[in-house]
Amino acid sequence: MAVNVKIKIPVNGIMQKIHVISKNESLPVLLFLHGGPGIVNRHSIVTHDKDLLDTFTIATWDQRGTGGSCSGVDYNALTIDLLVEDARAVVEYLCEKFRKEKIFVIGGSWGSLLGTRLICKHPEHIAAFVGFGQFVNGEKNELLSYRYTYDAAKAAGDEEACRKLESVGPPVKGMYKGGYAGMKVQRDLMMKYGGYSKSEGKKSYMDAIIKPMILSGEYSLSDFIGVAIGYKKVLTAMWPEIGAEDLSVYTEFKVPFLIFDGKLDMNTPSELVEDWFNKIDAPYKELIWFEKSGHNPMRDEPERFKKLLREKLSQFPA
Repeated sequence: MAVNVKIKIPVNGIMQKIHVISKNESLPVLLFLHGGPGIVNRHSIVTHDKDLLDTFTIATWDQRGTGGSCSGVDYNALTIDLLVEDARAVVEYLCEKFRKEKIFVIGGSWGSLLGTRLICKHPEHIAAFVGFGQFVNGEKNELLSYRYTYDAAKAAGDEEACRKLESVGPPVKGMYKGGYAGMKVQRDLMMKYGGYSKSEGKKSYMDAIIKPMILSGEYSLSDFIGVAIGYKKVLTAMWPEIGAEDLSVYTEFKVPFLIFDGKLDMNTPSELVEDWFNKIDAPYKELIWFEKSGHNPMRDEPERFKKLLREKLSQFPA
């Protein structure tokens, strides 16, 4: 039976919004974990990735504090551990709803951090995990991203950009001067100088992320209010913990672990991935490089990404 439903479900004390689409409920479930934290991606998945419905039931989720999952949130209480428990609850809901023992999970950027922590703590209902824009170490991540951006601006003779970057960095333990505002200065300039996406070109966060949300038709007015409120609040609340996070201490996994990473990524720099990956012990592991991609190879090289996603996940029962 086909499914196309946007609903709010109870998740650890608050109602949180999901959108599930399926051509056939018997297909394996694939849950997307969005990035940020606080940057919802329902619109992107339902706009660009409906071709995956030939293989999967697709589930997208607005995480606690953003989009359709803002009501009743205590932003001061947001932690990585709390979001991991929310993810566990969503996985269990989907397993029960679609009568599955296990489902697939895919996470990009912050979603790769969340997914990695999820499979460490709650592997029992996850058939395999795919990370892209893979997070490894917050402190090293921000230093590398900052240096890339500064060097690119300097090489371009962009004195104004250099001054802005000098005013907010270099980051200390993943944190920029001015907190959220400082990080946004770095991210906007990093995107301007091509460190985020090669296919998107040199776009600001507004052009690359916010405008596509508005044009997609995916979100209700209340969802948009949640996005506007949640994006900054969630990032501000969680960034100190994320900046201090080091996933390299996690090397033992009970779940097949695949990384699809853009070689040109300077948002979560790709050079941090391979050393950690080589230390991982899992029932199955694979690192696949996308040589023409930045932070999101699912958008930079979509045909290859989704072809490999189908092929690789078909190995595992779900």
